[in-house]
Amino acid sequence: MSVKKFLQKAAAILFQQDPEPKKDKTIAHGKWSRRIFIRLKRAGIAGVLTGFGIASAGFGLKGFLLPNNFIDGGAVGISLLISEISGWPVSWLLVAVNFPFILLAYRGIGKNFAFKTAIAIGMLAFVVASVPYPEITEDKLLVSVFGGFFLGLGIGLAMRGGCVIDGTEVLAIQLSRKLGLTIGDIILIINIIIFSVAAYLLSIETALYSILTYLSASRTVTFVIEGIEEYTGVTIISVKSDEIRQAIISNMRRGVTIYKGERGMGGEGGIPKDMDIVYTVVTRLEISQLNQEIEKIDPNAFVIMNSIKDTRGGMIKKRPMAH
Repeated sequence: MSVKKFLQKAAAILFQQDPEPKKDKTIAHGKWSRRIFIRLKRAGIAGVLTGFGIASAGFGLKGFLLPNNFIDGGAVGISLLISEISGWPVSWLLVAVNFPFILLAYRGIGKNFAFKTAIAIGMLAFVVASVPYPEITEDKLLVSVFGGFFLGLGIGLAMRGGCVIDGTEVLAIQLSRKLGLTIGDIILIINIIIFSVAAYLLSIETALYSILTYLSASRTVTFVIEGIEEYTGVTIISVKSDEIRQAIISNMRRGVTIYKGERGMGGEGGIPKDMDIVYTVVTRLEISQLNQEIEKIDPNAFVIMNSIKDTRGGMIKKRPMAH
C-alpha cells in the first residue's frame, strides 16, 4: 500500500470520510490536504479548550463549592445535591446523572457530539476524584461568586470546544422541541426545582448562596461564548454557495433557505455578478461544526451571525433530517 493510500485510509477512520474519492468527485491533492489540516487544527483547538474547561470546572468544584457544601444549577448541581444528602462521591454522580443526557445527545444532536461529551464528563469526574486542588477560602460570598465563575468558565470553554460537561442544556434543547418553550425557560424551570429541593433538604441560606453561584456561573458561560443565544441565524455569502448548501444539508442535516443576490462590486475578476445567498439557523452547539464546514469549502466566505431568541417551525426544533 502506498503512503498516500495509507494516509487516506487513516483519515477516513479519523474523520469518517471515504478513503478514496469517487472518480466523479475527484479532489485535488492540495485541496484534500487543506481539508485534513483544517480538521486537525479544529480538533486540536477543541481539545485544548475542553481540557482547560475541565481543569477550570474541577477547580471551581474542589477549590470552592465542595469544601463548603455549596451546590449549583443543572446536572452538576443535581450531583452536588445528591452527594450532600447521601455522601456518595461526586465523581461517580457526575457520570451517573449526565448519562441520560448523553443518550439524549446521541439521539437528538449527533454521535460525535455525544462521544465528545461523554469523554469530557468522564475526564471531569476523573479530575474531581484524583486532582488535589487546594481549598481557597471559606468566605461564603467569595465561594459563591468565584466557585460559580470557575465552574461557568469551564462549562463555557467546553462548549466552545464542541461538547458540554453539564447535560442540562441537551435536555432543554430536546424539551423545547416538544413543548414549544425556549431553552432558557426550561433551564430556569429545572433550576427552580433544584434550588427548591436544596432549600427544603439543606437550608434556605444554602439555597440562596447556591442561586448566587448559579447566577455567577451562567453569566460567565454567556461571556465565554460571546453572548450567543439559544439559536443563531447564519447568512453565508460565497461563490461556492451550492457546495456550502449541500454540506449543511448532508453533513449537518439542517435545512437552508436560498436568497437570490447580486454582488455590489459587479462581476469583476471573473466572479459572477448574480449569486445565491445561503441562510440557516443552528443551535449554539452546532456553530463550531458549521464554521468548519464553511472553512473547508470557502475560507473567504462572508459569514454573518445573528442571535435569535426563539424560532417556530422549520427544521431547527425537529430531529435533524435523515441521511
